[in-house]
Amino acid sequence: MKNKFLIGGLLLFILTLSIACNQKKEEPTAATPAIDNEQIKTEIQAVEDAFAAVYNSGNIDALTYYADDATSFFNGKLPLVGKDAIHQSIKEELANFTKGDKISFETKEVYVSENGNHVVEIGAYKFVDSTGAKLRSGNYFSLFKKIDGKYKCIRDMGNSEPADPTVK
Repeated sequence: MKNKFLIGGLLLFILTLSIACNQKKEEPTAATPAIDNEQIKTEIQAVEDAFAAVYNSGNIDALTYYADDATSFFNGKLPLVGKDAIHQSIKEELANFTKGDKISFETKEVYVSENGNHVVEIGAYKFVDSTGAKLRSGNYFSLFKKIDGKYKCIRDMGNSEPADPTVK
């Protein structure tokens, strides 16, 4: 009788081990697509180039860069909340723009969320006059969110470099 319990216990142990070791691992139902940072960097640069083109044309009403609920932290200003407030501030800045002055943006780095819906951009900007001489420049951070398939800026912050490069 003792042997029957021992054999039964051993068989139960082997059966339990067999079932535990042969558990089928669940595969993810949908594979997360690989994120191509260089492609997204190129896409963000195109968004910045379109922003510069609209800015340089003076037609801020055509600007599609900002999401409706964006907040922007411009140098020397209180935070601008909402696309309309940001656009108004840019219009006021353009009123003091000399004809022929141009702005350009350069995307230096991007940090992309795992699903690609958010991108943090680190970039630089430069204002030049009609002869190409640098008037001022600076750096910025922008946070983009993919809305209806396109990246829209939801937060940005910039700073200007000193006019005198010896100032630290």
